[in-house]
Amino acid sequence: MFVIGYARVSTANQREEGTIEIQQNALREYAKSKRYVLNQIFSDDGISGGLENRPGLVELFDYLECNKNVDAVLIFKLDRLARDLYIQEHLIRKLEDHNVKLISLKEPELDSSDPMRKAFRQFMGIVSELEKAFITMRLSAGRLNKAEKGGYAGGGIPLGYKAQEKQLSLDIEKSETIKLIFSLRSSGMNFRSISIYLNKNGITTARNRKWYAGTVKYILENPIYRGKLQYKGINTVNRALSIV
Repeated sequence: MFVIGYARVSTANQREEGTIEIQQNALREYAKSKRYVLNQIFSDDGISGGLENRPGLVELFDYLECNKNVDAVLIFKLDRLARDLYIQEHLIRKLEDHNVKLISLKEPELDSSDPMRKAFRQFMGIVSELEKAFITMRLSAGRLNKAEKGGYAGGGIPLGYKAQEKQLSLDIEKSETIKLIFSLRSSGMNFRSISIYLNKNGITTARNRKWYAGTVKYILENPIYRGKLQYKGINTVNRALSIV
C-alpha cells in the first residue's frame, strides 16, 4: 500500500503533545510494521486545530491532486487532523473524493465503530445534498428569470456572439461569418456547398474546426440569429442580438 502521513502539534498544547518528531517517528514505525510504502510526511508544527494557516495540510491535498496512486493518509490521532468533529468529517470527505482512506494509529476502527460518528457522517451527506439542491434551485430560478427578460440564460456561446459578465453581445468580426452563411443560402447554395466554400476560404467554426453540411444547417436553423431566444419553453425576442 502506498501512503503518505500527516502530523500536527498546536502551540497551546505542545507540552501535552510532545514534539512533531514523536508523531513523525510513530507514523514511520507503523508504516514499517504494516509494510506500507510511506513516501512523505506533511507537517504543521505549532498550528491551531482550525483550517486557517495549515500549509502542511494544503501541501498534502496538493500532493494528492498530482499523485493518484496514494491509497491512504496516516495520522497519529484523529484530533491531530482537527479537534472539531465537523472539520474532521469535512476533511475525511475530502480524502474520500480522492479515493484515499484515512488511517489513525490511535483509532483503528475509524470507519464505522463509532455510531455517533457514522450518524454524523450520514447527516453531513444529507446536508451536502441539500446544499447542492439549493444551489441548483437558485441557479435555475435565476436563469429562468433572466430568460423571461430576454437575457442569455446559459449554454454554449453561438458563433457570432461573445459573453461578457454573463451577458451575450455581438462579436462584430465573427458575426460576418453568420451573415455570409445566410447570404450564400439565399443565393441558392445547399448546405454541403456552403461548407465547402467556407473551408476553402479558411473560415472555421466556433471551435476552430472544419465546416460540414450539418453544421451549416444548425446555423441556419438557430433562431438566435434572428434575435429569438429559447430556454426551457420560454421564448423571447431580443432585437439587439439579431444578426440577420
